[in-house]
Amino acid sequence: MRTSPALRAAALAAAVSVLLPITACSESGNKDGPDGPQNSPLAANAVEASNSGDLASQKLTWKPCPAPSPEQGSGEAPSPLPGGTPWECSFMKVPLDYANPGGETIELALIRGRAKNTDKRIGSLIFNFGGPGASGVATLPAFSTDYDKLRARYDLVSFDPRGVGRSAGVECETDRQLDARYETDSTPDTPAEVNAFVKNTKTFALTCKKNSGKDLPHVGTTNAARDMDLMRQVLGDKKLYYFGISYGTELGGVYAHLFPKNVGRSVLDAVIDPTQNYEQSSLGQAKGFQLALDTFTKDCADRGEACRLPGTTGKEVEQGISGLLSRLEKKPIPGLGSRQLTQTLATTGIAAALYSQETWPLLEQGVDEADGGNGALLLALADSLNGRANNGRYDNSMAANTAINCADSKQRFTADQTKAKLPEFRSASPVFGDYLGWGLMACTGWPVAGAWETPDVSAPGAAPILVIGNTGDPATPYKGAKAMADALGKGVGVQMTYKGQGHGAYNSGNACVQTTVGDYLLNGKVPPVGKTCT
Repeated sequence: MRTSPALRAAALAAAVSVLLPITACSESGNKDGPDGPQNSPLAANAVEASNSGDLASQKLTWKPCPAPSPEQGSGEAPSPLPGGTPWECSFMKVPLDYANPGGETIELALIRGRAKNTDKRIGSLIFNFGGPGASGVATLPAFSTDYDKLRARYDLVSFDPRGVGRSAGVECETDRQLDARYETDSTPDTPAEVNAFVKNTKTFALTCKKNSGKDLPHVGTTNAARDMDLMRQVLGDKKLYYFGISYGTELGGVYAHLFPKNVGRSVLDAVIDPTQNYEQSSLGQAKGFQLALDTFTKDCADRGEACRLPGTTGKEVEQGISGLLSRLEKKPIPGLGSRQLTQTLATTGIAAALYSQETWPLLEQGVDEADGGNGALLLALADSLNGRANNGRYDNSMAANTAINCADSKQRFTADQTKAKLPEFRSASPVFGDYLGWGLMACTGWPVAGAWETPDVSAPGAAPILVIGNTGDPATPYKGAKAMADALGKGVGVQMTYKGQGHGAYNSGNACVQTTVGDYLLNGKVPPVGKTCT
């Protein structure tokens, strides 16, 4: 996968507090909860098109938001914004196939929080939180406090991109099948394990085709960018005001390439390198997660006895983590309820906690407890990244992640080709190399061909786009920001640096970053190229 669902890790502490008291999780078969907008209380008459052949003229009907569906991640209906403003939700019609704009349509789920000052309102600021596969409808309210200052002049708007959540969400395996899938060894060592891994991957692809085959050719990033331009028009804005995070930076770059004259004030944070193909991006992630782990283990060792993990140097602490993973490969330990912590799930949990420096204490605690035979915390961390709720239901983020990545990327790898790549991945990361290297096979057997080797994000004539890189970002390594700024073109990409840890910059809470972004979005003040925040 290109990136994991963006910003999910920033909410891990809350997720773990819910998950850990559970002694047994219910096991589900086929998902029989709400499966899309047709079953939602918002769906009836949510959209009217004054001209069925002109979707740009459709009128949205906004209603109070319901609780997120299982496909969006479950939970409670969103609480009001600071000051009591309620969240509102609707659905917008878009063509299933833009080559046939008058043909079949699907509905995209939208959410908005109205601007505080209507007299000074600029327009709608549209957010994409990444993944690909993250539900914007479920994510935006969770971070309303972080973005509330921007509501001074914007309606805050997000959406479930096509294939995600309630927007014709891709359906693949059942909850029970996904539990089994995630327990499968994702770093196979023997011929039997390799065969099982390949079979698991191909079975997943066939199941996705069976359940969502009609939609799979149309869920790629290019169509999502076209959806955003239609959304801009329906919301009544002459320009697209945009805040893209993680994969959302790639989406923003593709939009700028397709519609350079429609680009308004836009921010790209936690930036994907648009010059890298799927393999190069995965290798970059291996290096990024290893860098984050090295920083974590050094910090732990530097704290001496205050750190719960053994070792007087960062290398010794990392050796302890590697030893734990080796033991788990041979013998899983008890996790949550009847579920066990395997090597694969432990690696996922460790990666999840590296997305934010705020979750390092959970990583330290989880590894320490797993060393003692209790895998509950690391399993809870893995569940959060995999999109598994405490009731055993999965959202569709990983199904959508695979579908969108495979609709975009042309690269396909056999088992033998993947094995040949592993030494380079292991060199990049002794801990995550195999884990991410075998991930190259995610699109093996996928029923839809990919669109590109790398996306075109050149946007001559577009307004300035603020591009923010974090030097300690594990999922989208720092150098991607310069590559994106350069690829957008001279006078378009404006690079900014945050010297910090974790995935992204704005949500770190850094005052310099938030003030700079606010000055740009609210007042149009473009920072100097190369501005650095620490």
